[in-house]
Amino acid sequence: MTDNVVVTGLGAMTPLGGDVASTWKGLVDGQSGVGVIEDEWARDLPVRLAARVSVDPAETLTYKEARRLDRCEQLAVISAREAWADAGRPEADPSRIAVSIGTGIGGVHSILSQHRILMDKGARKVSPHTVTMLMANGPSAWVSLDVGARGGVRTPVSACASGSEGIALGIEMIERGQADVVVAGGSEATVDTLPLAAFAQMRALSTRHDDPEGASRPFDVNRDGFVMGEGAVVFILEREEFARARGAKIYARAAGAGLTSDAIDIVAADPAGQAAAMRIALVRAGLAPSDIDVIHAHATATPVGDPSEATAIRAVIATPPAVTASKSMTGHMLGASGALGALLVILSMRDGVIPPTRNLDTLDPAIDLDVVRGGARAATPRAGLANAFGFGGHNVTLAFTAV
Repeated sequence: MTDNVVVTGLGAMTPLGGDVASTWKGLVDGQSGVGVIEDEWARDLPVRLAARVSVDPAETLTYKEARRLDRCEQLAVISAREAWADAGRPEADPSRIAVSIGTGIGGVHSILSQHRILMDKGARKVSPHTVTMLMANGPSAWVSLDVGARGGVRTPVSACASGSEGIALGIEMIERGQADVVVAGGSEATVDTLPLAAFAQMRALSTRHDDPEGASRPFDVNRDGFVMGEGAVVFILEREEFARARGAKIYARAAGAGLTSDAIDIVAADPAGQAAAMRIALVRAGLAPSDIDVIHAHATATPVGDPSEATAIRAVIATPPAVTASKSMTGHMLGASGALGALLVILSMRDGVIPPTRNLDTLDPAIDLDVVRGGARAATPRAGLANAFGFGGHNVTLAFTAV
C-alpha cells in the first residue's frame, strides 16, 4: 500500500510573471513572453529570440545571494520560497523533508561568464563561487539549505524532461515512505551565447525576428522551431495523511508518473516510447484513458516533434481530450518546461479554465487533436496529464487528479 501524494504549494518565475498568480494570468490571457534580445553580446548570433523571465531575480534576492548563485539557482530558490510559503511552511522532521529539482544544463551562465573572465583577466579573477554556481545540483542544494531538508537532495538531469522527472522522483519518495514533504520541480536559465548558437546550428530554433510574439507556434502548419525560454516552477508535495493532519490547503493529487526511454536516437523522438510513458502514468494513477480531461503537450513547435507527440497521444486516447501547449507563450524553458506543464494542469482543475495555445492559426493536418486555441476554454477537468520529452530519449508523463 503506497501513500497518496498531494500538491500543497506552488511557486514560479517565468517569462509571463515573477510568481504563480501573474504566470497563470498570462497563460489564461494568452500573453507572450518572447522578444528579440537587444543586448550587445547577442548582436552576431544567428538567432536572437528568447523568452526571459519577466522579473529580474536579483531584485528579489539579497546582494550576497545574487552574487553567489547562478541565475538557474536564483530562479529555483525564489520559486521554492514562494511554494514553501504557499504551503504554510510545513513543519516536519528534517529527515522527512527532501528536495528534487531537475535541470537540463545547470549553471551555464556561470560557466560562460567565468570562462570569459579567465580569458580576459586571468585565473586570479575567477570567482571563488564558480564551482557551486555551475554545478547542476546547485538549485536543489541551495533549496535544501533554505528549507532544512535532510531527507535527500535529488537532481535529475534529463534534458527537457528534467523538471518532470524531479516531480516524479518526489512522488516516488513519498509513495515509498521515504519522505513526508518534498520540494520538487525544475529550473533552467540558458539564454546565453553558446546555447543559442548551438541550438541555431541544429536548426531547432525559430528565426521569426520580425514577429517575436508569433515565433513559437506549436502544432501550427507554419511552425519553424522553438524559442529559448528560462524559468523555474516548484511544487510542495506531501504525503496526503500528513498534509490533512496539519490542515494544509490541497491543490490536487499527484496521482502517478510514467517514465520510459527510447534507446533509438539521441535527438529524434519515438511516439511508441512517449505513448508508453502516458500509459504507465495512467496505470500508476489508477485512471482509464477516458478519465483524462486535459493534456499539456510537450509541443516544442518543431516540425518533427509535434506530429510525433500527436501520434503518441492518439495511440493512448482514441478520442483525445482538450490539449494545450504553453511553450507558445513562454518559449521552451528546457528543464523547467515539464513543471510548468504540470502547473497548468493543476490550475486548470482548480479554476475550471484551460489556457489556449497561442499562434495556432492553421492546425497542421497531421495533428488530429482537439487543441485549445483562440482563447481560454471553460472546462471542469477532473484529471489531466503533463508530458515532457528530452534529448536522449527521456519520456516523462505526470498524472494529476482533483481532490
